[in-house]
Amino acid sequence: MAAPAVLTTAREAADIAEATRRAGRRLSLVPTMGYLHAGHVRLMAEARARADVVAVSIFVNPTQFGPAEDLSRYPSDFAGDLAACAQAGVDVVFHPDVQQMYPAGHQTSVEVAELSRGLCGERRPGHFRGVATVVAQLFSLFRPHTAIFGEKDYQQLQVVRRLSTDLHLGVEVVGMPILREADGLAMSSRNAYLKGAERTRARALFMGLEAARVRFREGTVEPALLLGAVREALRAADVREDYVALVDPDTLVPLARAVPRARLLVAGFVGATRLIDNVELG
Repeated sequence: MAAPAVLTTAREAADIAEATRRAGRRLSLVPTMGYLHAGHVRLMAEARARADVVAVSIFVNPTQFGPAEDLSRYPSDFAGDLAACAQAGVDVVFHPDVQQMYPAGHQTSVEVAELSRGLCGERRPGHFRGVATVVAQLFSLFRPHTAIFGEKDYQQLQVVRRLSTDLHLGVEVVGMPILREADGLAMSSRNAYLKGAERTRARALFMGLEAARVRFREGTVEPALLLGAVREALRAADVREDYVALVDPDTLVPLARAVPRARLLVAGFVGATRLIDNVELG
């Protein structure tokens, strides 16, 4: 596969978008923060199936990290990322520096109010404002026909969908199922932080979700019992709960009774590493 073109400026990104649309071709965007894994590659494959031109952004967005979070140690491997993009048939990689996205005097932010509340929004104040702002910038630059996101960051996916709808951006936001390791652990760039036995303990997030899903299939609909199954797995593996929630899949409002398509979400700390996961009931 040919190496993708690497763009580093906002002007280059906008020019590619303009040329693509003038030629009557479809463009699909895969926003990432790099350190790509097989889950990202599957997003690229979906983008390839949906468009003539595939663009991948690789930008560790500082505005979605809190002051006590892991921005400075976020893993990176740009050479490996480029190789993965080439293998997946990506046409363009957008790799700007912070000054390109947030130049001197930058003072505009975007917030999706209701969907950003609760869950990760409550635990990470300002996080989804940073996500929505950078995604709005990427959508404005590339004007993609489709944008591909993973369902592991389920609240983020819903925030981005609402962003595109509310601002009339015309981007079809596609969510792709979580890709997992053989033992069920959701693929994540943050898995690189797990050390020694932490990797085994991290399986508890998925094990708990699966235990709850089994209970639902057997007829349990009380949220306390389903959430309790997840918490039991976390405690057994010494994983510190951040939150466990059963919510409506579209609004993310907590449910008083489990129903098909409901989302069961969990966040927890394995040592110092915060991981998230979710499953659909049904």
